[in-house]
Amino acid sequence: MAQASSSSRALNAILPLIQSGQGYEAHQKARTFASRYQKSGQYDTAIDVLFQSARELFKIGQQGSGTDLTVFMLDVYDNKGEKVDSESRGRLTQLIALAGSSGSWRKTIIDKVIAWSARSGSCPSGDPDLHHYVADILYKEGAFETAELHYLAAGTRDSARTLAQMYVEWSSTGGAPGAFALRGTIPYLQNGNILAARAFITHLVSQFTVSRPKFVSSIQSSPIAIENTTFGTADEIVFTTDPLVNFAQLAVRTCQRSQGDKNKTMREAWIRLCGSYQGKGGLLAVKEVRTALNDISELYFAIPPPRAQQGNPMADMLSAMLGGGPPTRAAAPKRVLAPAPASGAPGLD
Repeated sequence: MAQASSSSRALNAILPLIQSGQGYEAHQKARTFASRYQKSGQYDTAIDVLFQSARELFKIGQQGSGTDLTVFMLDVYDNKGEKVDSESRGRLTQLIALAGSSGSWRKTIIDKVIAWSARSGSCPSGDPDLHHYVADILYKEGAFETAELHYLAAGTRDSARTLAQMYVEWSSTGGAPGAFALRGTIPYLQNGNILAARAFITHLVSQFTVSRPKFVSSIQSSPIAIENTTFGTADEIVFTTDPLVNFAQLAVRTCQRSQGDKNKTMREAWIRLCGSYQGKGGLLAVKEVRTALNDISELYFAIPPPRAQQGNPMADMLSAMLGGGPPTRAAAPKRVLAPAPASGAPGLD
C-alpha cells in the first residue's frame, strides 16, 4: 500500500494525460518522475510509475513510448537488484502482451526481458516461465521458428509437450516427422535435460500416431515394452515408419540409462546406435548433427569428442536446420546433466 500511495502523485499527473491522448507529454512526465524516484532510492515507486504508465500507453497504441518505459523499468529492476518472481514476471508478461505483434517493439521488450531474467534468475538461459509465455504467444501467431527457440530454452516438460504439438501442426505444411523429432530431442539432450527430451519425444510420437495413419510400422504395430529402471515406471517404444523418429526414441532411452563411462553396456549401445543410423546417411550424417551427437556422447557417456570439434554444437545445428549458416561465437560453457526427479514424484517439473 505504501508503494501505491507514494506513486499516486506521479500517476495522478501522468494517467489523465494518457486518457486525453497526450501520449508524448505523459511519456516525458513518467520518465522524469521515475528518474527522480530512482535517484532517491525509491525503486519500487519508480517501477510502479513506469509499469502503469507503460501499460496505459500501450492501450492507446503508443508502442514506442510504452516500449521505452518498459526498458527503463528493466533498468530500475537491475539497479534495485530485482529478482525473478511472480510479481516482477507478471508486470513483464502484461506489457509483452500489450505491445502487440506489429513492428519490432515487442521483440525489443522480449530480448531485454529474457536478458534481465538470465542475470537475475536461477537459469542462465533465462527464466523458463518467461520463455514459455513468449513461446505460447508466438505459437498462436504462427511464428513457429521463433517460438521453437523459446520452448527449447524453457526446458520444462510442459514446454516440451507443447513444442511437440506445435511440430505436429507445423509438419502439416511440409516436413517429415523425423526431422522434427531431431529438432526437439537433440537440443534437450545436449542441455542435459533428459526429462524434457523424454516428454517431448513421447508426446510427439503419440500425436503423430493419431494424425498419420501410416506412421506406425506394420512390421511391429504394437508398442515395444522396455524396462525403465531410471524412473521406476513402465516404458515403451513405438516402432514407426520413420527411422529418425525411431532413433530419437532409442537415443533418449539410452541416454537416460547412462552413467558416464561406468555403464559400459549403455556406452557400447550408444556407439552402435549412432554408428548404425549415421551409416545410412541422411540428416544424421549432416556435419552439424554429427557434431551435436558427439557433444551428447561426451555429456552422457564420457566419450571424448574429436579434436576438431569446437564452438557451440547446439546453436550450429539449430542454425543449420533453420536454414542459416553456423554462427561465430565463443565456446559454450561445459554442460551438466539435469538432476533426476525425486523418487515418488516423477510427474513434477
